[in-house]
Amino acid sequence: MTKIVNPTSLGMPNGTTRPQLRIVIVGHVDHGKSTLVGRLLHETGGLPDGKLEMLKAVSARRGMPFEWSFLLDALQTERDQGITIDTTQIRFRTKLRDVILIDAPGHAEFLRNMITGASQADGAVLIVDALEGVRDQTRRHAYLLHLLGVKQVAVVVNKMDRVDFSALRFQAISDEISAHLIELGVTPAAVIPISARDGDGVATHTDRIGWYRGPTVVGALDALTPALALDELPLRLPVQAIYKFDDRRIVAGRVEAGHLAVGDDVVIMPAGKRAKIKSVERWSAMPLEGEHGAGRSVGITLDRELFVERGDVIAHAGAVPSYTRRLRARIFWLHDQPLTAGSSILVRLGVREVRGRVVAIEKAIDPGELASVETKQIARNHVGEIEVALAQPVAADRYIDNPRTGRLVIEVGGRIAGGGLVLSIDAAQRAVSSDIVPVQSALQPEERSARYRHQGAVVWFTGLPGSGKSTLARALEHRLFAKGGSPILLDGDTLRAGLNRDLGFSAADRSENVRRLAEMAGHLARNGHIAIVAAVSPSRGDRAEARSAVDTAFREIYVATPAEICEQRDPKGHYAKARAGDLPGFTGIANDYQAPETVELRIDTSTVDVGRAIDGIEDMLRQTQVLDDGAANLAAFEAVRVTA
Repeated sequence: MTKIVNPTSLGMPNGTTRPQLRIVIVGHVDHGKSTLVGRLLHETGGLPDGKLEMLKAVSARRGMPFEWSFLLDALQTERDQGITIDTTQIRFRTKLRDVILIDAPGHAEFLRNMITGASQADGAVLIVDALEGVRDQTRRHAYLLHLLGVKQVAVVVNKMDRVDFSALRFQAISDEISAHLIELGVTPAAVIPISARDGDGVATHTDRIGWYRGPTVVGALDALTPALALDELPLRLPVQAIYKFDDRRIVAGRVEAGHLAVGDDVVIMPAGKRAKIKSVERWSAMPLEGEHGAGRSVGITLDRELFVERGDVIAHAGAVPSYTRRLRARIFWLHDQPLTAGSSILVRLGVREVRGRVVAIEKAIDPGELASVETKQIARNHVGEIEVALAQPVAADRYIDNPRTGRLVIEVGGRIAGGGLVLSIDAAQRAVSSDIVPVQSALQPEERSARYRHQGAVVWFTGLPGSGKSTLARALEHRLFAKGGSPILLDGDTLRAGLNRDLGFSAADRSENVRRLAEMAGHLARNGHIAIVAAVSPSRGDRAEARSAVDTAFREIYVATPAEICEQRDPKGHYAKARAGDLPGFTGIANDYQAPETVELRIDTSTVDVGRAIDGIEDMLRQTQVLDDGAANLAAFEAVRVTA
C-alpha cells in the first residue's frame, strides 16, 4: 500500500524555504524498509501526538510485540489527523532538510515510476539485511538506480542485531555492495550499520555500534545534495495555447522551470524567435505584476507579432533549450508489441507532439534478469536506450539538466506505449541563432486558394527507379498549370544536383534528403502551392516522417510498377550500371524498397497510360479537398485507385 504523510501534519509550513530532498528507498523484500520508515518518522518527530503510545498499547492488549512497520498501516486510517494516503511518498523533516521518501515496492513498479515521478529523486537509500547479505534483488535495485541516473546512494545494512553487531560481517557486506555500485559508476555516499527495530544508527550512535565512525541514517540524508529548486533552473514555458482577446494575442502555458517577468528578453524555441514579454495576464481585468515562478500557469503577451504554436518553448535569451531533430533516450517499454529499430512512433515532450523513427536500439535489458543483450527490440516491461530521429525540430533538455523538460512519453496507435529520460541531444546539429526571426507571408492562404482554385498540398510520388514517377509528376504539373493552378515540381535527382549535392546514398543521407524535400514541399504547400515531389524515397519510415512534417496537406502516390518492367525501361541506365557493380547501393538491385502500406493513390504505369493516370490523380485531389473546381471523374479515379 502506498502512503503520503501530509506535511502540515508534521508541522511543516507551506511554502517552506528549507532544502527539499527527494529520496527513493529500495531493497529486498523483508530487509526492513517499513521498519526503517516507521523509525525515521518517530526519530524525526513526524508522528501525530500520542500515536506511538496508542499503537504500543494496542499491541500489548493483543499480546503481540510492537513493530515499527505498524505505524504505516495505522496511518492509513488516520484521516482525522490530516494524513492522506496516495502513491508512494512519505514526508518528514530532519534538522536540515524536508525529506520526501519514495517507496519502490518492486523492480517493474519502480521503472514505471520513472514516467510518473520516482526518477526525480535526488538520491536513494538501499537497504541490505545483515544476516542475508547482498541478494540478487539487491543488485537489481542497484542497477535500476543506475538506469534512472541516481548518483547519490546511502547504503543501510539493517538488522545488525541479528549478527550480534559484528563489525566483520558489516565490513564484508560493505565491501561487496560498494564494489557493485562502483562498477555501475555510483560511489556510495555512506554505508551505515543499523538496527531499525532498536534504533541503533538511525538517528543516534549507540554503544553496540561503537566501532562505527560514520554518519547515522538521518546524518547521511542531511549530507546529500538536494537538486536545484525548479525556480532556480533556466526558464522553460511550454506553450499550451494561443488566445486572441481584443487586440492581444495571449500565449498561455505553465512555467515548468525558472521564472519570468514583464520586460524579460525571451526566445521562442525551436525557431529561435526573439521578443520581450510585454505583459503577464490573468483571466480578470488587471495584469499580474512581479515574477512568476515554476508551477504557475500564466498568459503572456509579446512586444512583437510572431508566429508561436503549441509545443514551442519560451526561454530566456542566453539559456535556451537545445534545438534538435535527433535525441537519445532511456525508456521503459509498456506496449504488448516489442519496440524495434525502424519503428515509427509519436514522441511527446511536454505538450509537444512529433512523429519520430527509432534509428537504433542499444542496451536492451530485462530488469528481472539484469541481462543486457545485443538485440534490435525492447520487449514489454524491459528497458533500453534508443536513438530517435524526429520529423520536426523540437526544443528539449537533457534530463540531467532539467527533469521537467528532459522526459518523454511514447505513443503507438493512440495510447501510451512507454516513457523515459532524455540522455543526450545530437550536439552536431545546426544550432538555431536566436537572432533569426522568420517572416510570414503577407498573403493569407484564402487569397491564394481563391486565385489558384486549389488548396496548398504536397503530392509525393514514390516508387522504384524507372517506375514513371517523374513522367507522372511532369504531366500533373502541366495539367494543373493549364487550369490556372500553381504547381511546382521538386524532382529528387534535380535537387541532388543542387541543394542536396552534399548528400550521398547512405541510410542517414537518404533520410536527410527526404527531410529536406519535405521541408521545402511543406513550405510551398503552406503558401498555397501544390508541390509535386518525385523521389524514390525507399524507406517507409522516412516517408512517414515527411507526412508528419507536412501534416494534413500530404498526399502520397505509390507508383507500383513491377520491378522487372522498371528494369526493362531503365531510362537513365542505372539498372545496367548497378548490375555491373558501378552503382553500389542502388535501390531496386542492392537496396530493398519498402512499399507503402497506406497511400492516397496507387498507380501501375505498366497497365494505365499517362493521361488516364493524371485523370485519376486529379479526381483524388478533388475528393481530398485539394482541388475545388468541377466534378470528379469517378470512372477514371476508380480505374487506378487502391485505397488502404
